[in-house]
Amino acid sequence: MEFNFNNESPIYIQLVETLMLAIVKEQYPIGSKLPSVRELALTAKVNPNTMQKALIELEEKGLIYTERTNGKYVTNDKELIAKTKDKLAKEIVNKYITSMNSIGFTKEESLFYLQTIGGK
Repeated sequence: MEFNFNNESPIYIQLVETLMLAIVKEQYPIGSKLPSVRELALTAKVNPNTMQKALIELEEKGLIYTERTNGKYVTNDKELIAKTKDKLAKEIVNKYITSMNSIGFTKEESLFYLQTIGGK
């Protein structure tokens, strides 16, 4: 997993987003054990306290859970993961439409570009 940070939002929020994407993309499969806080912090090159803060946020969202003395695991709730994936997709589409609108394209024109270019 690769962590790329910017100055637009706090690091722990970016960690939450990156880990959330990894979960919905099944880089961490449903029910799988996550690396330790220390391992994740080393991989991301952040302070373990910052990583812990991000993991607490993911746990509050229900995407991960802690088994005392065994570590942290990805939820077994497939429906929650699907809803999270859907929410992320809607956010991306809304950001795209808003960006296209800011340069003068209508929603329909924006959708046309999306359909015709489609990731090329």
